[in-house]
Amino acid sequence: MDTWMWIVIVAAVVVAVVAVAMFALRQRRNHLRSRFGQEYQRAVEATNRRRAEHELRERERRHGEIELRPLTESQRLRFGRQWEELQSRFVDRPQVAVADADQLISDLMRVRGYPVEDFESKSALISVDHPDLVENYRGAHRVSLRNVEGRATTEDLRQAVVAYRSLFDEMLAVSAAEPAQRAGPQRAGGRSEVDQR
Repeated sequence: MDTWMWIVIVAAVVVAVVAVAMFALRQRRNHLRSRFGQEYQRAVEATNRRRAEHELRERERRHGEIELRPLTESQRLRFGRQWEELQSRFVDRPQVAVADADQLISDLMRVRGYPVEDFESKSALISVDHPDLVENYRGAHRVSLRNVEGRATTEDLRQAVVAYRSLFDEMLAVSAAEPAQRAGPQRAGGRSEVDQR
């Protein structure tokens, strides 16, 4: 074979390898966008695309290593009652209700099998299952921290409880649907005065 023929063959192989690599990269990127939704965009904006995608894949890996457990019916009812009690205290003691909501989410996560050693780990793992709610969870947690410092308004506290409630409801609904197909959010006890404000 002539040298030019070898050059054409090598060039064709290189082009094919690059095309396959680009296709695989595009598939991984589309998977991450689909799985993480707005969280994908937030991660990219916080750093660069390569680092963000690496971090999101790492979250998926860590999430895959944990064994999530569905709640028993009695656990679901107990958590539902605890939430209702927490919301009923909001009117008289909103600061306490927000702190209790933050703790109740942690307790629910612990019972489900999530590691809960620190907030960043919790929010990263929550983003895998609940990417549309994780930013609200972060916002509610920021309000909870401002609450400790005495810098949160009553409206801030109300919004935090509503955000915690969204994640709480979703985690209860998903747990109820496991191991069957995941269901949409379901209320555990109806709307409260906090939700209706």
